[in-house]
Amino acid sequence: MTDRPSEIFDLLHDWQSAGYRCALVLLVEIIGGAARALGAPMIVREDGLYCGFVSGGCVEAAVAREGLEALEDGTDRQCRFGQGSPYLDIVLPCGGGIVLAVHVLRNGAVIGRVRSALAAGLPAALSYSPPDQRLELASGEQSTGWQADRFIARYQPDPRLFLSARGLEGEMLTALAQAAGLEVIAATAEAVRDQAGQNAAVVMLHHDLEVEEPILRAALASPAFYIGCLGSRRTHDRRLHRLRAEGYPPEHLARLHAPIGLFGPTRTARALAVSVLAEILAEPTARGA
Repeated sequence: MTDRPSEIFDLLHDWQSAGYRCALVLLVEIIGGAARALGAPMIVREDGLYCGFVSGGCVEAAVAREGLEALEDGTDRQCRFGQGSPYLDIVLPCGGGIVLAVHVLRNGAVIGRVRSALAAGLPAALSYSPPDQRLELASGEQSTGWQADRFIARYQPDPRLFLSARGLEGEMLTALAQAAGLEVIAATAEAVRDQAGQNAAVVMLHHDLEVEEPILRAALASPAFYIGCLGSRRTHDRRLHRLRAEGYPPEHLARLHAPIGLFGPTRTARALAVSVLAEILAEPTARGA
């Protein structure tokens, strides 16, 4: 039970390595509204097992049947559910409709390359051609959607949380982030400098600017999509004053989320953890956008 592309593709690799024939289902069109984003993947195994979501759970069993029939026929297909669908007994509660491409996987190498990119913290994309029934690797810089007769599905790597904190606040955020499936890494200046990529969120929960300073500098020099610092607005004004004095330009300072959190001020470790994690996951990179 997962909707994380990295986990879905890992499972697909395992199934194929074990000798199972598999189909990959992609959400290629949304009519009205839908529970999942364009490009959402689902996989179907020849014995009927499936993983992933292309809706809120309304049509997945029927989609698995489509995948099995495609595997039996040995040919790709498209199917539609909800608005405008011939399946009158399958209704999407949102009132919209979805179109799915069902591809019979014939070459697992492209999945392996997607997995490698995501594991390295890089975006990856698949290019699917219905006329050719062909799946290829595409540039991770492309956007999800149709390009002429090819559908591009772009996937973001799972976010990684680099956390520097002491005491209950750090423990609570670690537990909450891990429960949400994020990898949590102890943030030192060296770790951030050497490991923080485009999928990194760097969080500093300190009440001391001197303690956070080396980590903050490393974060600002990294491509991290999120940098958050604890402290009041007055503390943040002092932080900005010091960084400006060191020559940091406005566009670097604009990357800082401070005071940290989606809502505030908070007065408990639990509320702070929820506020910080919510702000991280609100970022397009963390949401897979």
